[in-house]
Amino acid sequence: MIRSTDTIYALSSGSVPAGVAVMRVSGREASAVLTSLAGHIPASPRQATLRTIRTRNGIKLDSALILFFPGPRSFTGEDVAEIHLHGGRAVVEALHRELNTFENVRQAEAGEFSRRAFENGKLDLVEIEGLADLIAAETEMQRRLAMEHSSGGLSALYNSWADRLTRGRALIEAELDFPDEDDVPGSVSDSVWLDMQRLAREIAAHLHEAATGEIIRDGFKVVIAGEPNAGKSSLMNALVRRDVAIVTDIAGTTRDVLQTDLNIDGYLVKLFDTAGLRETVESVEREGIRRAEAVISQADLVLYLEDQSLRSSVQTLPADALLVGTKSDLPASSERQYDLLVSVKQGLGLDELRLAIGQRLKDKVHPSSMAIPSRTRHVDSLSQCLHAVDAAIQSPSRGLDLRAEDLRIASEALGRVTGRVDVENLLDVIFGEFCIGK
Repeated sequence: MIRSTDTIYALSSGSVPAGVAVMRVSGREASAVLTSLAGHIPASPRQATLRTIRTRNGIKLDSALILFFPGPRSFTGEDVAEIHLHGGRAVVEALHRELNTFENVRQAEAGEFSRRAFENGKLDLVEIEGLADLIAAETEMQRRLAMEHSSGGLSALYNSWADRLTRGRALIEAELDFPDEDDVPGSVSDSVWLDMQRLAREIAAHLHEAATGEIIRDGFKVVIAGEPNAGKSSLMNALVRRDVAIVTDIAGTTRDVLQTDLNIDGYLVKLFDTAGLRETVESVEREGIRRAEAVISQADLVLYLEDQSLRSSVQTLPADALLVGTKSDLPASSERQYDLLVSVKQGLGLDELRLAIGQRLKDKVHPSSMAIPSRTRHVDSLSQCLHAVDAAIQSPSRGLDLRAEDLRIASEALGRVTGRVDVENLLDVIFGEFCIGK
């Protein structure tokens, strides 16, 4: 059974073998474990000291740098020890075996260090999720978004809103409880509702940025579509500069949706190659076309490809699609006006296509700040908060007690974003995003 009182340990650095491995130990036995392994804990907290690491039988395991972080001034809020040793697999396994011999000491579960940081008030849920995103970040914009969230920028905004809701409720309830007191004037609620109107506008504007946050975090979805043999798979391979899709002269080679990632101007672009769109009775190809149509419907941008050396047979295109004429090294036969012409064979137009994708992305994503929501969980709770605030504002004929209850509901919805209230059922999901040792 997992006990929160156990002292936990895990490798918090990358997988071995590596130049250096960092073993982290957190809990009430951390100082005793470090003393046993290294002879004593460092005299100065948070400063590295070189020590020989030995088993309790005196067998030398390695020479390592050790650090000790007394709680609550540590990542988890508990006593934390770190052992920076050589990252050989045998060295790390030997230390694992030794740590397993200590009573009330066990290997950490996935995300357990971060969960203890949350439970001990060191980080809230938004900061925890930002930390998970920072570890997983692959592009510059993902890093910036994750840094804003993990460093508390977004939490500070939500906490300021929570304080305003709390103050508004307190003033209204004071007016209800003490209507005849001189220091609680009867018009005090008027100022509350003016501030709530401002708050509702701020939350609505914030929610308007949710699509931007989602694109930065999860990627800008670009789907390559078109008829068979239009050059979709060749273009995908050319854009990512490696062979992702099989390319043949046989129409209908691609039967499923293929996906790979691009980094354009620091943004993650998810590129999808799809089955050729045409009428067919072949069952496997029909399923591929169905999947292609599904992913097209969810795309942020569709690149619709046509072989410009052939006459165009398609009359309708997906809305806002970028129309790309392929095989521009061949004589043109189509009379259609294309947004871009490319030739994968000769490398023509590919740079212009990347620029066009980047421009379409920036037309949709132009954040003035990285303090924006990026998860469905955030959006759902913020929407509930806004709905409750609007209900309180737009019903002036209702009693003050009912309108104060609306503000309480808004406060609880907002509190669920940072983890202040009612989030127990979310914790396993959130911390499950982390690997062991985080």
